Amino acid sequence: MNVLDTSIANVSLPSIAGNLGVSPSQGTWVITSFAVANAISVPLTGWLTQRFGAVRLFTASVLLFVLASWLCGFAPSLELLIAFRVIQGLVAGPMIPLSQTLLLSSYPPQKAGLAMAMWAMTTLVAPVAGPLLGGWITDNMSWPWIFYINIPVGLAAAGVTWSIYRKRETPTRKLPIDGVGLGLLVLWVGAMQIMLDKGKELDWFHSAQIVVLGAAALIGFVVFVVWELTEEHPVVELRLFALRNFSVGAITLSIAYGLFFGNLVLLPLWLQQHMGYTATAAGFALAPVVSPMVGRNVTRVDPRGIATVSFVVFAIVLWMRSHFTTQADLWTILVPTILQGAAVACFFIPLMNITLSGLTPDRIASASGLSNFVRITAGAFGTSISTTLWEDRAAMHHAHLAERLSAGDAVTSDAWSKLGAMGLSPDQIGAQVSRLIDQQAFTRAADDIFLGSALLFLALIAVVWVTKPLRGGATADAGGAH
Repeated sequence: MNVLDTSIANVSLPSIAGNLGVSPSQGTWVITSFAVANAISVPLTGWLTQRFGAVRLFTASVLLFVLASWLCGFAPSLELLIAFRVIQGLVAGPMIPLSQTLLLSSYPPQKAGLAMAMWAMTTLVAPVAGPLLGGWITDNMSWPWIFYINIPVGLAAAGVTWSIYRKRETPTRKLPIDGVGLGLLVLWVGAMQIMLDKGKELDWFHSAQIVVLGAAALIGFVVFVVWELTEEHPVVELRLFALRNFSVGAITLSIAYGLFFGNLVLLPLWLQQHMGYTATAAGFALAPVVSPMVGRNVTRVDPRGIATVSFVVFAIVLWMRSHFTTQADLWTILVPTILQGAAVACFFIPLMNITLSGLTPDRIASASGLSNFVRITAGAFGTSISTTLWEDRAAMHHAHLAERLSAGDAVTSDAWSKLGAMGLSPDQIGAQVSRLIDQQAFTRAADDIFLGSALLFLALIAVVWVTKPLRGGATADAGGAH
């Protein structure tokens, strides 16, 4: 349910934006607001667990997620929808780390790897089901139902969890919370995300608002780092970045996830806005077929090798997508998606295994929370950056294409004459030509983003081999990619 909500809204964005009377680029706030709020709340899981207990916290998190989902469905405006998505992201933070904690407490240590492989299947199925389910619901019902479907699932999950675990509550104790660190975290992450989302609309640093947001993000980040490194009970354990496997693994995972998720948002926007796809068809074209076997085999094979295979496949997939044209049929679009399933299956688990390799058990929880925070934040940033670059590149391609359609161009004059012979007025011809230019410009812009992402995935191969993971290290938590 949690992972599903990171992708289910992707194919519904045009419908949500149209229904609420905003642009599709503004509609991406529905995704990024959830991701940022979720990233901010994840590091608090450890403190909240010790304060309230793992079972109570997990059950409350699920129930509050259900309530927030219900509010999202009823939102009458974009502003309220974003506010409710922020609440949904905040309460969702403890769900995934604690789902691992409770699951591992139910299995003996020798079966921990099998338990996490089973757990990882849900995190691999959800990105597949999200676009398909979101598209079908949007076309056959209405977009609020992408949130309403969480209600019966969440109530059932909370009820079953409480019935099984209520007598197995973890010990609680009062600990001081790093309020200053938390405030600084909210400040710099929030300012950075708003700057990325509003930058295109406000013409970037020509706007005083963007300058202020940029300064707040930079200063907030610097002060946050200094504070967390000197605080006795930091909200984020930044000292983990002194460890090679953790720092390189977390950064590699975050950049790769930002690229992956940014393209995951961009593709359905292009398909629906410029290729005439319905939400269901876009979801079908976006849903990869994945294999859960990596979770079981990651300890038998060097995770760097598995990650390398994943990055190569991602690069091939994105290179294929960089050749998309306005004449691309469904099969042409679907083939890279099918190949991407192999890359997704080889992506999260090995990289998380590398990130947690060699850590002592008492540091696993903090490391998992911090790596998830960095990854989720990178996903939100990746969404904003990819959509902004897409519009910028489209404007450039539009200008270049328009320059070629001069009045003296023989091909243009011939096309103009043929459209006139069909009974179209000059205004209708101009609108038709403008629509075709837009379609070509945004298609070429998407191709640019796909090609650039492919090159970055190849560059990450060299980075991942800087790590030196221990064989079988941190197996129990290897599934924590989501």
